[in-house]
This record gives sequence, C-alpha cells and structure tokens, in this order.
Amino acid sequence: MSDTRDGKLKGSIGVVGIVFLVIAAAAPLTAIGGALPIMIATGNGAGAPMAYILAALVLLVFSVGYAAMSSHMTDTGAFYAYVGKGLGENVGLGAAGLALLTYTAIQAGIYGLAASTLQSLVVSYGGPDLPWWLWALVLIGIVSVLGYRSIDLGAKVLGVLLVLEIGIVLALSIAVFAQGGAEGIDVRSFTPDAFLSGSPGIALMFAVASFIGFEATAIYGEEAKDPKRTVPIATYAAVIVIGAVYAVSSWAVVLAFGSNSVADAAAEDPAGLTFAAAAQFLGAAWSDIIQIMLITSLFAALLAFHNAISRYVFALARRGAAPTVLARTHARHGSPHVGSIFQTVSAVLVVGVFAVAGADPILQLFTWMSGLATVSILVLMILTGVAIYTFFARTRVDSRPWHTKIAPVLGTLGLLVILGFVLDNFTLLIGGSSTTAAILLVIVVIFFTAGLLRGFSTRRSRSTTAVAGQRAAESESGELIP
Repeated sequence: MSDTRDGKLKGSIGVVGIVFLVIAAAAPLTAIGGALPIMIATGNGAGAPMAYILAALVLLVFSVGYAAMSSHMTDTGAFYAYVGKGLGENVGLGAAGLALLTYTAIQAGIYGLAASTLQSLVVSYGGPDLPWWLWALVLIGIVSVLGYRSIDLGAKVLGVLLVLEIGIVLALSIAVFAQGGAEGIDVRSFTPDAFLSGSPGIALMFAVASFIGFEATAIYGEEAKDPKRTVPIATYAAVIVIGAVYAVSSWAVVLAFGSNSVADAAAEDPAGLTFAAAAQFLGAAWSDIIQIMLITSLFAALLAFHNAISRYVFALARRGAAPTVLARTHARHGSPHVGSIFQTVSAVLVVGVFAVAGADPILQLFTWMSGLATVSILVLMILTGVAIYTFFARTRVDSRPWHTKIAPVLGTLGLLVILGFVLDNFTLLIGGSSTTAAILLVIVVIFFTAGLLRGFSTRRSRSTTAVAGQRAAESESGELIP
C-alpha cells in the first residue's frame, strides 16, 4: 500500500465539485421521498414546505460567519478546527467528538435505510430475498473503494448521481405545476397560518436533519483549487440550492394532492406519498424510476459522509489527537486512505451491532441514528457559532459587523431555538421510548466529554514532553534543574 506522511491532502476540486459533494450528503430525493411525508403526516400538513425555508434561512445566516472564518483558515477539520481556533483546543476536540458522532450516526442510519430499500426493490423485481445487512455490506464495500481513491473521482460519481436525482425531482415538480396539481396552484404552504396550524417543531426537526452535511464545504478546503474563494462560495451555493430544491419540490408534492387533502393522504400512506404523486403526474413507470433513484440518492449520501468522516479523523491524527497512522495520505491519490479504511471498519461495526441484535433497519437503526445525529449536529453548530464570534472579537482580523458579530449571533440564536424544538420532540423524532431517547442524549454528552478529556490529556502529554526535553538540555549543559 503506497502512502506518504506529509500530512497534506491533495486535489483540485472546484466550487461545483464541492457543492456536488455537499448536496449529495443532503440527499434531496431521500428528504422529499422520506422525511417530507412524515412532516406532513405528523400534523404540519400543507405548511411543511415553509419549514425548509425557515431552516435554510437560519443556516444561511449561520453560514455568513462560517464563510468569513474560512477565509482566515483552511483545515479539513472544519467545525472541529473552527471551534478549536475560537474556544481553545480542548473544546475543539470536544467538538470533534460530536462531529465524528454526527457523521458516523447518520451514515449508519442511511446504511440501514438504503439496505432495506434495496432489499425490497430487489424482491419486487423477482430477485432473492436476502438479509438487509448483507445488502448493507455490499454498499459499504462499494463506498470504501471510492472513498479510498482521489476525491476527484468521488466528486465525479456524485456529480452524475446528483444530476439524475435533482433531475427527477424537478421533473415531478414541473409536471405537477404544469397540470395544476389536484386542486389548482396556491401558495398556502408558505403562509404563517399553514405553518403554525400544525406541529411546527416537528417539521423543523426533519427540515434541519435534511440539511445535515451542508457544512462539509470547509472539510474539502485543502483539496480545493482556491480554498479562500471556493469554500465561501460553495457554502452559500449549497445552502441556497438545497433550500430551493426542498421548498419547490415539497410544495409540488403538497399541490399534487391539494393543500386541503395532503395531510390525510400522507397519514394514510407516508411511505408511498411521493411515489403516488409521481405515478399520477408522470406515469407508473416514473414511479418505479424514482424508487430506483432513491437507492442512488442514498448511495450518494453514504459516499459523501464517508469522505467527511475520513477527513475528520485525518485532521485529528495530524494534531496528535488520534493515532498518527490516520494522518497518512496516499502517494498517488492524495486521499486520507488510512482514515478511509478506519471509517469503513467503524461502519461495519455499527451496522453489525444492530444486525446481530436483530434490530429493524428503519424503525431502529435509521430513526435512532438520525435523531442522534440531529441533536449532535445542532450542538456542534451552536458551539461553532460561539467560536466564530469569539475568534473575530479576539483577533479583529475582520471589521465587518454583519459577518463577524450580527450574523454569528443571529445564526446561533436561531439554532438554539431549533434545538429546543428538537429536544422537546426528541422521543417522537426517534420513534422510541423515553428511555431510548435519554440514552441517545447521554451518548451525545459522552462523546463531547471524551473529546474534551482527550484535549486535556493531549495537552498534558505535550507539556510533559516539552519539560522532559528542557530538562535533558539543561542536564547536558551542566545547569542545575530546579
């Protein structure tokens, strides 16, 4: 295995490539086909599309400070590096713990959903009825091969899948708008009354969860052609594109059944809501195509999160907070290939635990891990918002009030409000018991605390090494050591 220890990633990915990677992680078709029907069915009804717009606005404001800070540092650790820069290395490592938990959890959950969906699809076409975990292993194997190689290859694969995915979502939307929906075109979905009449907290939970991965723009900074320009542009572009696709396509699904009838339709068949809309407005064959595209959407998300995790562990290793072998980069591909192998092993272990326990891949693996990732990413983003404000207040390297003070504060406050909604509805979000909810929330605390303690131990180790070196030097010079 060819590798190098220079501790630097190599690549030539541009704005478009990074945006592809980030939007792929958000998995638009998965959100519209999976999360949206649940948002509609659980009480928000026709007002569900407004939740995507509100989530996008909060994240867009948050991105102002995030993008501004990316101009002053380029680091594949992203959130972890930003928190460390603003609030200190110890808190930064606590944030790293949350980041690894977030991406590992959401990826494991998606493996469960993708494997179950693939299993059902194969059976429906007359194929063998194999265990879901076997399909999960197949997906892990394909992702591991692509993740091991250059980020450029992964971006090209995701680019193709993403164009097809967004194409099918837009085709459905255009068909609904062109045919006038079920009851005509109206804008009720974007009125305050529609949004507040249901359960806005639940809708916001799913909306924010659908955006997980947008922050990964900074993770690929070291592999970008011009990071100080590429990362800010890619961040804004990713949030705007994701928000626009979600808002328009979710509105189309609402109109496909009618603003007054969509809630009942979603409650009756949440899993088949989007497919039913496709069958009615595009034709039965398109419904089958969307089901196949859902698999590719989930695969694209898996590859995107795999890349993000491998780069996080690479960043940790480079700082001495993880085994140094994880900081190696491939001599040919320039990728963090050892970190990629580590991520593959961790995915097998997490999925394996649920498989051995006989857990349901959707009701338990997907829902539990998605809920866990949602809380973890919100806490992580709140820490990042505080760190960004602190960094600019301390260094004064940027004097723009909106970018360095107002936007970071407003974005952080918005995230705090959303976190409050999530915690208030967390048991419902994961579809489990209050005991399960409590255990998952404790896991978030454990990962942050473990990272924090790792920071203290790393600093103590460095301090001890420095003192030992100083004493050795003084001893050689014949000086007395106090």
